[in-house]
Amino acid sequence: MADAKVIPFDDDRSRSGAGRRRGVVPGGRVQPPATAVPAPVSALPGGQVPEGAAEAAGAASGGGREASGGGWDRRVAGGLAFLRRRLTGDYDVDEFGYDEELTDQVLMSVLRPLADKYFRVEVKGIENIPSDGGALIVANHSGTLPLDGLMLQVAVHDNHPAERHLRLLAADLVFMLPVVNELARKAGHTLACAEDAERLLQRGEVVGVMPEGFKGIGKPFGERYKLQRFGRGGFVSTALRAGVPIVPCSIVGAEEIYPMIGNSKTLARVLGIPYFPITPTFPWLGPLGMIPLPTKWTIQFGEPIPTDGYPPEAAEDPMLMFNLTDQVREQIQHTLYKLLVQRRSVFF
Repeated sequence: MADAKVIPFDDDRSRSGAGRRRGVVPGGRVQPPATAVPAPVSALPGGQVPEGAAEAAGAASGGGREASGGGWDRRVAGGLAFLRRRLTGDYDVDEFGYDEELTDQVLMSVLRPLADKYFRVEVKGIENIPSDGGALIVANHSGTLPLDGLMLQVAVHDNHPAERHLRLLAADLVFMLPVVNELARKAGHTLACAEDAERLLQRGEVVGVMPEGFKGIGKPFGERYKLQRFGRGGFVSTALRAGVPIVPCSIVGAEEIYPMIGNSKTLARVLGIPYFPITPTFPWLGPLGMIPLPTKWTIQFGEPIPTDGYPPEAAEDPMLMFNLTDQVREQIQHTLYKLLVQRRSVFF
């Protein structure tokens, strides 16, 4: 199998080129446009239909059915073309391993029903994410398993007018797992380090970070919606260097999908993971215990905090980083409390 080609971030072939390929069926033939269906024929004042009008209407109706069937033909042809590119390696990835075509056509299609039908994610404040240029989204982290990051990725892409892609910064453990590592790279995730984040931001990408890390997703159920420490403010320093706005994001609903009532530290050490969760259903029900509860989610993006007005040396000012980190954290926490007060029920 041929190796995938690597392209730079600023190459705009991935979006427009993919669109052109989907319009072509195998063999290089372009699908003809659907035939327009004329308006229904009206009767004359005497109640008679003009001669030949009925035959014309019937032909038009048949043409409409063929055009409708042509939609399925195009879908099948597009699917076959997609599979052919996968098998031959004729697809593009960027220097981080991000595969936009696979993300849009496969990964998003798998995650979208979970977001729309199961968790019924409601998105607010999407207009606070800029239509172009770099931006750093900072969100709370929770849920025992990091499903909130995936739902955040779907929320940004499906609700933003520009259909922007969110590039999440993930912990090193994600890239140590055999299958998860490959899927994370394909979906656009990269290691949570300042160098990678700054490169993405300077190329105009929307980058997402959850500073609580494992302290957030592994906290007990009794501490739900109480933000943990945000570290040393490294994400603020990265945003200052890139000169991009910081967009606080609050996620409500993820805390209750796996209520963590205990943590087996012995098993965690044996398995080499930060924690081993014990919930009302796991491990007692085995694999069934890993099914998340169908809670109702709300994701709200707050007012962006600009950073382009600071001088270049501001990224080295520890007091400024502390103040901005605290400002972001307080805004997320305040919004969480406000959303919890407005919430009618965990499940509705």
